[in-house]
Amino acid sequence: MRCYLQAFLLCMVFTFFSLFYVFNQLASSLEDGDDWGLKEQGIPGGRSHDDGHLLRKRTGLAGLREHEEGLDRCKSLSVSYWNPYWRLPADVCGVNCLLESSLGERSISPGKEHGDERSHLAVVACGPRLEETLTMLKSAVLFSKKPLHFYIFAEDDLHEPFKIALDIWPKTAQTKFNFTIYPITFPEDNAKEWKKLFKPCASQRLFLPLILKEVDSLLYVDTDIIFLQPVEDIWDLLSKFDSSHLAAMAPEHEEPRIGWYNRFARHPYYGKTGINSGVMLMNMTRLREKSFKNDMTTVPLKWGEILMPLLQKYKLNITWGDQDLLNIIFHHNSESLYVFPCQWNYRPDHCIYGSNCQQADQEGVFILHGNRGVYHNDKQPAFRAVYEAIQKVACLHPYSKLHNLWFLIFQPSPTKIPDFN
Repeated sequence: MRCYLQAFLLCMVFTFFSLFYVFNQLASSLEDGDDWGLKEQGIPGGRSHDDGHLLRKRTGLAGLREHEEGLDRCKSLSVSYWNPYWRLPADVCGVNCLLESSLGERSISPGKEHGDERSHLAVVACGPRLEETLTMLKSAVLFSKKPLHFYIFAEDDLHEPFKIALDIWPKTAQTKFNFTIYPITFPEDNAKEWKKLFKPCASQRLFLPLILKEVDSLLYVDTDIIFLQPVEDIWDLLSKFDSSHLAAMAPEHEEPRIGWYNRFARHPYYGKTGINSGVMLMNMTRLREKSFKNDMTTVPLKWGEILMPLLQKYKLNITWGDQDLLNIIFHHNSESLYVFPCQWNYRPDHCIYGSNCQQADQEGVFILHGNRGVYHNDKQPAFRAVYEAIQKVACLHPYSKLHNLWFLIFQPSPTKIPDFN
């Protein structure tokens, strides 16, 4: 009983400091709001493609480096009460997530002038993902100091709620971004098969290079992402691409003993432990132009040509749907992938069996990925605390009873807000 009490008190203390840190960052981002110098702009209501290509040649993100020090992964012998894996080695211990990651000790990249260049951010939302997606977009606006363009792919019945929610954001917030809403679109001949792959609409991300033909580069994120660093900082990783790189992702695991792909996959995968596609930075011009090596034909195939044959060949062997297809593609084209550190895609898997994201331990978590539904249950209290802090403080959801607080933060004299209740 004494050990449980100590663990509970430790969780409470860490949650308090996590909330304090998030509130501090929110305040800092708001203080920088007057430095934008951007004109207020209207919100496009219809669907349209972005115009022009992005300039990407600039100084890369400072502070990225390789660390040679080892990790004491089993500092805590407390047993995790959530076990998403099976047949784990006996020497893999469990701890609660985020407790060993220095969330408050993030390295701050030096300020760089990028003019009016935008970071282009895409998300796919289906089913009950409206509120989660709005919270993700909110975190992007709060922490970023440079303009953003959101590409929101959503089911038809979510289009109007997204427009309502984003249109009531205050003008000072709207100057930081514009957005375009798209329907869920798959190739007509195989639309049903693509839509039911893994989760509804998840495979939409595979077709972004073919739909957004005028967009040069794009950051795709899942709906359960929270930015704790400006979007432009991960966008700067594009400048680290060499001539062969066309996409960037983080490893699925840093610790092979608890890796899924290296233990259970029945198909090719990238590297030693596979890659996770929840945060995916793409040079889409290169993706469209590249001819990909594959194990189906000796002739290299373009992006639009390779997807369906891969699905037909491996559909009985893949578990994680579109992410598995990306692993197969980059297994055969490993030179085309830039791998960024796990702190840019920090998930419960990185800490429930001991801390196994070394960069996050030393520099902090930059992007929080609350997969496995941890934002909405009690399995990982620290993840949920960060999510709820972003969700409630800014209150962008139009149906939230706390949405007035958002206006109080961004506007000294808030205008009357429509009553959606």
